[in-house]
Amino acid sequence: MKEWVKSLGLAFVLFLVIRTFLIQAFKIPTGSMESTLLVGDFLLVNKLAYGATTPRKLPFLSVELPNFRLPGYDAPERGEIVVFEYPLDHSLDYVKRCVATSGDTVEMRDKVLYINNVYQDEPYAQHTEPNVLRADNRWPNSGQFDWQYQYLTEKAKEEFKGHYQPTRDNFGPIVVPEGEYFCLGDNRDHSQDSRYWGFVNRERIKGRPIILYFSLNHHWLPRFSRIGYIIQ
Repeated sequence: MKEWVKSLGLAFVLFLVIRTFLIQAFKIPTGSMESTLLVGDFLLVNKLAYGATTPRKLPFLSVELPNFRLPGYDAPERGEIVVFEYPLDHSLDYVKRCVATSGDTVEMRDKVLYINNVYQDEPYAQHTEPNVLRADNRWPNSGQFDWQYQYLTEKAKEEFKGHYQPTRDNFGPIVVPEGEYFCLGDNRDHSQDSRYWGFVNRERIKGRPIILYFSLNHHWLPRFSRIGYIIQ
């Protein structure tokens, strides 16, 4: 019995170490990354790449812990898919594509993305709604984009003269601050992302998805063809 308890305890410690510093499993809960990632996909996330963070709370408890980030061997780059803590609720993990890094200027014109005024070829981006939202046909709740105004380029602020009216499909040009990232879902017309709630801080990025190890469709049946898919 004593040896069994020791073995169980060691296994639990190893599990925590692996999950905290090396690899974390992640399940796709929404369609915001379709068709790259589907609802029901199970991913393995590399936490070493960007530097793992020690636990912020004791497991299974709400006790806060002092934490620090281990040095990583890489940094998020444009075009990479990343897993991060949702800026408005750090208890939730989100997965999106990093489209702009610190110092970049981001703009979208009629659903087309421009970084530093250069058109971005995005074969992974999906648009399922033919309508384009502009200033003259904005949604009633378009005020959620108002946070963007303070990050507009000085030239844009002069041009808009306080009448900046961004939409899901048209916004910017805004400048990404130091230590921040701009992330979008590949399913552009159905994704709550940086357009709505702002930038992702470097300290909140947890890792890079590397492989899809399992997948279930909406009938809870395995999608065998997706197992082993290398995420890009």
